[in-house]
Amino acid sequence: MDLQELPDLAAQRERLGEPWLEFMRYPALSVGLYVLEPGEPDRQSAHTEDEIYYVVEGRGQITVGEEVRPVGPGSVIHVASAVPHQFHDIRERLTLLVVFAPPEGSLA
Repeated sequence: MDLQELPDLAAQRERLGEPWLEFMRYPALSVGLYVLEPGEPDRQSAHTEDEIYYVVEGRGQITVGEEVRPVGPGSVIHVASAVPHQFHDIRERLTLLVVFAPPEGSLA
């Protein structure tokens, strides 16, 4: 078992000063915490793996391909591999749990 606590992960990410913290990596998937502040640009690009975003807290919008949708606590978003996507118009700190399958970068 690998048990993590969100407050501990958030503190670790803060200490690193990075928006992204991968905290689990296995042969079939990887999991991380991604945080964007209001007005902060989302600098990610399309990934070579499928991913799931779960919005823990915050509000904003996401564009996936040509589709734009609002997101907030409890939103679950699937983004297929190679599809351009970006969070934007962030009104409240956006805290996202991100799952890649297979692990991020493994198909690059």
